[in-house]
Amino acid sequence: MAMALGLENKRQVIVACALLGVLAISAFVVYRMFSGPSAPSDSGPAPPAPQVHQAAADNGAPTGGGIAGGDNSGREAKRLTNAGIDPTVHFDKLATSEGVEYAGTGRNIFSAESAPVPLPTPIAPPRPGGPNNTTAQNTPPPPPKPPAIDLRYFGYSQDENRQVEAFFMHGDDIFMARTGDIVDHRYKVGAIHPLNVQITDLAYNNTQTIEIAQF
Repeated sequence: MAMALGLENKRQVIVACALLGVLAISAFVVYRMFSGPSAPSDSGPAPPAPQVHQAAADNGAPTGGGIAGGDNSGREAKRLTNAGIDPTVHFDKLATSEGVEYAGTGRNIFSAESAPVPLPTPIAPPRPGGPNNTTAQNTPPPPPKPPAIDLRYFGYSQDENRQVEAFFMHGDDIFMARTGDIVDHRYKVGAIHPLNVQITDLAYNNTQTIEIAQF
């Protein structure tokens, strides 16, 4: 009876040791699964970001390269933004303009009932002499005319020192310039008057008078 109890105790001890070993191995596996990789060591401070140096442009000097064919010396015109423009449709002003009655004596182009003006019959053919006119054939063609200046003059302002500045539109850009300023690196502003402005196209050395735009 004593020997049976001794063997039974040894078996229980062996089983308990085996269970403890299995639990230890399971705990080590679970720890390795959930511990994750170790954080990488700090290799040093990050390199500083490159600094970008931008040279400040002189407001009094023209930007861009010069254009041959004209005097391109002068201050560059100021480029304005569209901030502050009122896009509201004023219906009262539209009603006033629509209520104007036509009082002219010619044809009313806004009325479908107005008869067209009769064209006079030409007295002579447009090309006297026809194709046998040797004088017209031997005459060289005139030189091409310079293109029209693509600027719109729509107003001016005057400060307390009686300095006049004109406002121009070139595409979607708006410029404010005085006499002697250069608009869009190409057009030099001359004499400014309330109804017109003299503009010189430096690319063609051509001066034209631009009338104020009618909106």
